Amino acid sequence: MSGGVGFTQYATAAYTDNILDDFTYYGMDYIKSKCKVDWKNPSEKDRKKPTQDLVNELATEVTLYGMEQYESVPTTLEDHFGGSQRAGVLAAASGLTCAIATANSNAGLNGWYLSMLVHKEGWSRLGFFGYDLQDQCGSTNSLSIRPDEGAIGEPRGPNYPNYAM
Repeated sequence: MSGGVGFTQYATAAYTDNILDDFTYYGMDYIKSKCKVDWKNPSEKDRKKPTQDLVNELATEVTLYGMEQYESVPTTLEDHFGGSQRAGVLAAASGLTCAIATANSNAGLNGWYLSMLVHKEGWSRLGFFGYDLQDQCGSTNSLSIRPDEGAIGEPRGPNYPNYAM
């Protein structure tokens, strides 16, 4: 299946490094000032409880910062052509921020998925033309009951039913 973020994350990091770094360091500065998490010297006492409210706050903040940066510097929009590159960079920074603040990988995964949803709400889609991001962008795997079985939350991802065929 095409349109996922697997290869995008593998290849994009090589040429988006400074931008991904900027978004991630923004998240690190945010958790240091807001949550008092010393990410350079991690300790047990710094860990925050991985609540949905915390994931919502951190992932939304980092995603909105990244979207503002993309809008203020249009050449980054051109450089990160297509939805999967931008969505992958925004989601990676959001997921890293959530995972580092909580020391919990599931919180990071939920931060990734929330970033995709915030991105979709902000720009109405996760790409353009044939480059619309399709796969691995919804919260399907982050709940104990799979959404396709119980219609909980986001049933199939932010692009459903408009998958590119």
